[in-house]
Amino acid sequence: QLQASGGGLVQAGGSLRLSCAASGMSFNRYTMGWFRQAPGKEREFVAVIRSSSITYYLDSVKGRFTISRDNAKNTVYLQMNNLKPGDTAVYYCAADGGLILSSLSDAHAYDYWGQGTLVTVSS
Repeated sequence: QLQASGGGLVQAGGSLRLSCAASGMSFNRYTMGWFRQAPGKEREFVAVIRSSSITYYLDSVKGRFTISRDNAKNTVYLQMNNLKPGDTAVYYCAADGGLILSSLSDAHAYDYWGQGTLVTVSS
């Protein structure tokens, strides 16, 4: 199970840190991803961290967002800085134990999903 938290309302330029706590899995073996879905849009890849801690990002968040993991706490984080109104969305964490490189940004490839946390960025 995945439990996401940390969303909220923030002004443009502000920061938020999302957390996703995992249970019932060998967390350190899983690839962990963050996706987001804005109203009327499809779910979009944001960032991913592999079990090796290699990370990948959506181009538009590079330099502003940082994904990290704490295997001792079974938790993945998404630090979001310099937030923009276009970042407004419900953010979901996801996990999968066997993704290949070409599938890391594919939401359909992930087996486990959290419930989502809403991030609203006002202008």
